[in-house]
Amino acid sequence: MRDFVQNMDDTLPGKFEITKEGIVHDMLSPNGRHELTALRLRKLLERVLPEAIVAHTGKPDVENAAEGIMRRPDVMVIAEADMGGAGSFDPRTLIAAIEVVSRSNPDNDWVTKMRDYPLMGIPVYAIFDPRTATGAVLTDIHPTPDGPRYATRKDFVYGEDVTIAEWTISTDGLPRYKDETSAS
Repeated sequence: MRDFVQNMDDTLPGKFEITKEGIVHDMLSPNGRHELTALRLRKLLERVLPEAIVAHTGKPDVENAAEGIMRRPDVMVIAEADMGGAGSFDPRTLIAAIEVVSRSNPDNDWVTKMRDYPLMGIPVYAIFDPRTATGAVLTDIHPTPDGPRYATRKDFVYGEDVTIAEWTISTDGLPRYKDETSAS
């Protein structure tokens, strides 16, 4: 599946990821507000991160081959030294994975990634939802009968300060998706 995803990634629109259920293809490319939110989060984090830690957007993927999962977080907090290997990032090197909820497939961020990221060993998962101007930071992976899950969830609303791992950023001014059904 990894070879298929990597071959299709640059030829078909949208984003491909591999979950326990199979390949997820988000047909719509992220919209401007999604990308702007990811950019602002990256910049906010870069202001507070030590020099050796980066807020990275883009490729490569994060892969746990043993679990058969390959994801591409919108923003990854990772030591720059851990970025030098060949191929996908080892998820155990991530300090945090940050997702901006997709308007077209919110369950991918709120359900399947909430399950996959602790399974992959990513210690902190932060979700920013421009649909509702809310989010959550999930931490403290612990074993459950259904597999590893996050034990701690801290919900927030845009405008509040949010702590991701050791670093606190403001969510004031993050973009929201406009309601396309309402008249202007």
